[in-house]
Amino acid sequence: MSLHPTLQPYADAWTHSIEAISELVTPLVEGEWNRRTPCPGWSVRDVVSHVIGLDCEMLGDPRPIHTLPRDLFHVTNDQQRYMEMQVDVRRHHTAPEMTSELEYTIIRRNRQLRNESRDPGTKVRGPLGAELTLEESMRGHAFDVWVHEQDLRAALGRPGNLDSPGAHVARDVLLAKLPDIVATKADAPRSSAIVLDVHGPIEFLRTIRIDIQGRGALETAPALGPAATLTLDWETYVRLACGRITPESVADRLKTEGDPHLTAAILRNFTVTQ
Repeated sequence: MSLHPTLQPYADAWTHSIEAISELVTPLVEGEWNRRTPCPGWSVRDVVSHVIGLDCEMLGDPRPIHTLPRDLFHVTNDQQRYMEMQVDVRRHHTAPEMTSELEYTIIRRNRQLRNESRDPGTKVRGPLGAELTLEESMRGHAFDVWVHEQDLRAALGRPGNLDSPGAHVARDVLLAKLPDIVATKADAPRSSAIVLDVHGPIEFLRTIRIDIQGRGALETAPALGPAATLTLDWETYVRLACGRITPESVADRLKTEGDPHLTAAILRNFTVTQ
C-alpha cells in the first residue's frame, strides 16, 4: 500500500460509503430510481449520477459536453450548474446502465487509490477549477459520498451507517465550519462561549469561544456560563448542517438555551453545504 497514512482514513471512509451505496441501489427496480431524495430536485438516480460524476472527476476524466435544459428550477447558481452537468447527462440511463457504470467507476477508483503515492500536500484541481491539496480533496470527497449515502438511505427507508468511517470524517468537516458560523455569520458577542452538545451514534461536546477580536475557536473544554447552548442528536445535526431540513421542521429534536436571538442566528446560518 503506497497511500500516505494521513490519507488512509479518507480512502477507508470513501470505500465504506461507496460500497454501501452500491449495495443499496443494485437491487432497485426501475421505478425506485425515480424516488425523491432530500436533495432538492434530485431523485435516487440523480444522486447516484452525482456520486459517479464526482469519482470520475477524481479520476481525471473529462467533464461531459452537455447543455442543461432551461427548466431545472433547482439550479440557480454556477456551482449548481457545474454539479448538475454530471447528473443531467445520465437522467435517461436505465437501472442496469447506472449500476454498471457505478461498479466500473468503483473498480477504477480502487485501482487509483492502490497506486496513489503522492504527498497529502500535493496541489490538485477541485470543483470549478479550485486548487486544493490532495488531502483536502480526499477529505471533502469522503464527506460528500457519505452525505449522499445518507440521502439515498432517507429516500429508500434504509437508515444506517450513522457511525461509519464516513460519519467520523463528516463530524470533523462540519465541526471545522462552526467557528465561522458562530463568530462571523451569527455575530456572537466577543469574549463569549457557545456550546454544542450532540448525542446519538456519534457523541461530542464542543465549545466555540469568541475572543476579544471576535474570532471563533473550537475547543473540547466545557464552558461555564455559555451565552448559548444547542443540544441535538447526530442525525439532526448532519441534516441541518447539510441543508436537508430546516430548524423549524425539527424543533422537537432541538433544545436551545441562553440568548434566543443568538441561537436563532446560529440556526439561521447552520447550513454549510447543500
